[in-house]
Amino acid sequence: MKILIVGAGPAGLYLAYLLKRQDARHQIRVVEQNPPDATFGFGVVFSDRALDFLRDDDPHTHGLIVPAMQRWSDLALHHRGQRIVIDGIGFAAIGRLQMLQLLRQRLKSVGVVPEYGCALTEPDDLRGHDLVVAADGANSFVRRQFEPAFGTSIELLNNRFVWYGTTQCFDTLSQTFVETEFGPMNAHHYRYSETMSTFIAECDAATWQRAGFAQMDEAATRRFIEGAFADTLGGHALVANKSVWRQFPKMDNRHWSAGNVVLVGDALRTAHFSIGSGTRLAFEDVIALARALREQLDVRAALQAYEAARRPVVDKLVEAANCSADWYEHFADHMQLAPWDLAWSYIQRSGRVDLDRLAQVSPQFVAGYRRSRNTP
Repeated sequence: MKILIVGAGPAGLYLAYLLKRQDARHQIRVVEQNPPDATFGFGVVFSDRALDFLRDDDPHTHGLIVPAMQRWSDLALHHRGQRIVIDGIGFAAIGRLQMLQLLRQRLKSVGVVPEYGCALTEPDDLRGHDLVVAADGANSFVRRQFEPAFGTSIELLNNRFVWYGTTQCFDTLSQTFVETEFGPMNAHHYRYSETMSTFIAECDAATWQRAGFAQMDEAATRRFIEGAFADTLGGHALVANKSVWRQFPKMDNRHWSAGNVVLVGDALRTAHFSIGSGTRLAFEDVIALARALREQLDVRAALQAYEAARRPVVDKLVEAANCSADWYEHFADHMQLAPWDLAWSYIQRSGRVDLDRLAQVSPQFVAGYRRSRNTP
């Protein structure tokens, strides 16, 4: 089969590896518009056991990626000078570039080398293939050529966020909420290597306007955020990498394929970064797609089988991600709460949480919350 995979992020690289491993006769071309070592963002975060699905079917890839990850067992919220720890909520992280490099190793082992600096510009670039896979992210060129057929819907959230790195190595995944003279801001931060952390600053539209971020250049914006989160950064600088203000695109598609063209990863749907599941979803998408292509003789039947298998799982997770995104859209209101009450609101942001059940996972947090409420 002649296959074109557009995008050499985690989804595109891993799919190419899986398909070539399944059938060495496949002619697989992976194209990427950016250079090989250019990547947006810094770290990629997963729930603690999010890559366990790789262990049985692909122990070599699992064995490459998992030892390179940073791990921790708690998360922390910082609000009004108080640190609230939510125990038992484990996470793991790895540098995005390091992950891509490891996946390229696996792809090279089956004889496929991605083409970098190769931007597709015309619909005709997609012709002449048995299968075209859009693995080119939320701004997918491939998807845009067929949006009416996919039934694409995109809604930009109101909050603005900007993505940095820092040499301040945080001991756990953390949220820090601060009041600035222009309004409330928050930061999502976690280490992804022994020397670097991801640092995402966020604010609502009103704060963004009052602070004058629209008129600031990148250097001025970075200095402002370093000042706003000076205590959190502890004297460490922020490191920029395509660090411009963005609005998160909540994107979905009614149909996952159109003819022989199929969507995976962020080209298919976005899951808000606050739940750390975007890369996990991309991996699981391509595993399901590869399986469907192995089990079905006809390409279009395989694409239908892929959607049928994945949609229930994806819809449930995206619903949770959208609830989390909505919580952050109103984080300024939640900051009016006392620290323990904000933490309780945070832990419930993706759905109702039973306190007794949570006590089995996070006993120290629940005990502290009950003390704050003077309840047994």
